[in-house]
Amino acid sequence: MIGKISSQEKPIMSTIPTSVTEAQFNDDIRPHLNIAKRGYESETPLYEIFNLVLHRLHTGCQWAELPVSKDAKTREERHEPSWQTVYHHWRKWSGDGHLEKVWQASIERVKADLALSELNLDGSHALAKKGGEQVAYQARKKGKTSNILPIVDGKGYVVASTGIIAGNHNDAFQLKEHLQTAFKTLKSLGLSIAGAFFNADSAFDTREGRKVCFNHHVVPTIPENKRNRKLAKRGRKRVFNTEVYKRRLVSERSRAWVHKFRALLSRFDRKVTCFLAAHHIAFALINLRHLFAPKV
Repeated sequence: MIGKISSQEKPIMSTIPTSVTEAQFNDDIRPHLNIAKRGYESETPLYEIFNLVLHRLHTGCQWAELPVSKDAKTREERHEPSWQTVYHHWRKWSGDGHLEKVWQASIERVKADLALSELNLDGSHALAKKGGEQVAYQARKKGKTSNILPIVDGKGYVVASTGIIAGNHNDAFQLKEHLQTAFKTLKSLGLSIAGAFFNADSAFDTREGRKVCFNHHVVPTIPENKRNRKLAKRGRKRVFNTEVYKRRLVSERSRAWVHKFRALLSRFDRKVTCFLAAHHIAFALINLRHLFAPKV
């Protein structure tokens, strides 16, 4: 029935993982990373290096404060990498777009569990303490911020997203282009969105955005933004499903899951590629949360 989520589409609640096992890394992450095909790779297993990256994203610590010994001899005895080694792998993986492939592969992995009858859009501003690319002053946050707009399904899986946007732009900035890219990406992954409700708050109420939704056979469930209009809007009254709109709060929960990674709550990465790649890791782990959950 339209406006209701079936029992099969109820949210799956699992703890968002902040580390992975070697088997999980080899199955769902390693195949999509840039790894040397031959020759020297690393004395430290790559899954341990990846877990140190996750530690940094989860705690928000500085790279030099990773839980590895600062003494070279001790590191050699324990087969630990230096923080510079971890940072080198992070820059390599984030700079070539492979972490985005990890996220897209996670969507493929959970395709059968997705609840695509509803798509939910919301923005997430992060204060940029050190400035950087795509950073600008946001009056509402009283500081320089970056913004990203993830799209989640009815269970909270992150299925699409914009890039990093400077904080001085409103939420509907370039919304037409962002929605076109997101919907085309979903279709390229073999996901059917025809007939889905598209939930967003009134900040996203634009003529161009609604037109994109209709062109892709998606039903916009967006409250009208009067934008200082004194008279009623002319024309046919827009369709608005109140019950469906209430369930868009699933995007708030997914945003809270993203902010579990403190390095995404406050931005210290100056390079936009690094900050975006960190979001791709968080999105992937949110999607794989029930598959990576400890077996009881």
